[in-house]
Amino acid sequence: MSIVTTPWFYWALILAIGLPTALVLLTELHNSLNRRGSALAKPVGLLRNYVLPLGAVLLLIVQTSDISAQTTGVRIVTTVLGFLVLLMLLAGLNATLFQGAPEGSWRRRLPSIFLDVARFVIIALGVALIFSQVWGANVGKLFTVLGIGSIVLGLTLQNSVGQIISGLLLLFEQPFKLGDWVETNIPSIRVIRGRVTEVNWRATHIDTGSGMQIIPNSVLAAASFANLSRPAGSYNLVVESTFTAADAPDEVCALLARIASKLPQLRDGATAVVAATGSTGYTTTIPLASPGDDAAARTTFQRWLWYASRRAGLHSDGADDDFSALPHRVAALRKIAPILRLGHCDMEALLPNTTLARYGDGELVLGHGEIPSAMTFVIKGRIRLCVDAGGGPSVPIRTLQQGDFLGQTALTREPVTGDAYAEGELTVLAIKRIAMEELLLDRPALLQDVSRAIDERRAVALAALSDGIAP
Repeated sequence: MSIVTTPWFYWALILAIGLPTALVLLTELHNSLNRRGSALAKPVGLLRNYVLPLGAVLLLIVQTSDISAQTTGVRIVTTVLGFLVLLMLLAGLNATLFQGAPEGSWRRRLPSIFLDVARFVIIALGVALIFSQVWGANVGKLFTVLGIGSIVLGLTLQNSVGQIISGLLLLFEQPFKLGDWVETNIPSIRVIRGRVTEVNWRATHIDTGSGMQIIPNSVLAAASFANLSRPAGSYNLVVESTFTAADAPDEVCALLARIASKLPQLRDGATAVVAATGSTGYTTTIPLASPGDDAAARTTFQRWLWYASRRAGLHSDGADDDFSALPHRVAALRKIAPILRLGHCDMEALLPNTTLARYGDGELVLGHGEIPSAMTFVIKGRIRLCVDAGGGPSVPIRTLQQGDFLGQTALTREPVTGDAYAEGELTVLAIKRIAMEELLLDRPALLQDVSRAIDERRAVALAALSDGIAP
């Protein structure tokens, strides 16, 4: 018999030519996918490194020799090949359907638990097929037993299974995600408001700020709730305020809007809206970047409103304030009298041109670009001076203590080059420009001190801006 007519010749020829060719082509394809960062590189690598060589070995054993396919060795090789093909199919399915899914599609939103269940089903079917076709096992009875057991187990654990199904539905629908702020009213519990920290098969964990609230998914799925974080940048804080009927509404609205515009939690590019709800009631709507800023923004707004309304002579919550009464101004002026070289008669002449005021922690005392109308002296507390570092964060340059003064550019009619913020509760005494000018004309030494302070602070501000750091 000629070698060409033997049964194994063509199989051997196909393997000798086809295997190297296929390996070269798959190697080039695998390298190309790796360069592009494609998820298909993994299944192609499995095909090149394991499935194709092992399949060639199996064909070589079965087709080019007298070894039967029913022998134990051949069955073992076939079983290993079947498992490798199964792994390759799972990797390819995951790469084509889910890893390359566009953002916002149902494939991207599909929870991982569904993928795990699908993989388990595919693996179970693949293993059953391998054992039935390769080893001749009867897997029908096994599936029957598993089906009956699943029914019994489901009836026994129906409450737990219901919670798991509810959790899976929440995961699939994704009405919220980790980090979102939600508010829900569950009659059997209470109004819950907090940040979602975990969502598992059984329950959702919400951080309320005063503890971790764990809500079963079956309860949460049956309740209505609001996702405060969606759409992004849409959360508003609403603050109710009350003044007296004697307070001018326009002045009150301007004050509330000014306070809200200075809040550090205010959303970039947004503007607060103030509305009068009656003769004494006002509503301030403040856009916030995140619901998590609600408590801090509300607290800061209420604190600053207490101080600002009293400085403006308005009556927040109907309260009167006599902090700037004459006895208090006399006591404050006595504290800075040695600095200004004041005698008793000088103090009496200055008193009509002074104002005593308080500021809350973090409140803006004097802003960039303002031309002050008075010189301000620190009576109690501290003031932090900052300069704007070219669009970046403000650079602190100095802290003013008791006895230091601010707003000295009121004498030169020049705008302020930085910002001044209160550190802690601050008490200041403001002396009007015209009174300070008359005082400095009579005291050349004091005028030199003020001029020196103006030059020093300007130099420090310029140095901080050029270096980008605080001196």
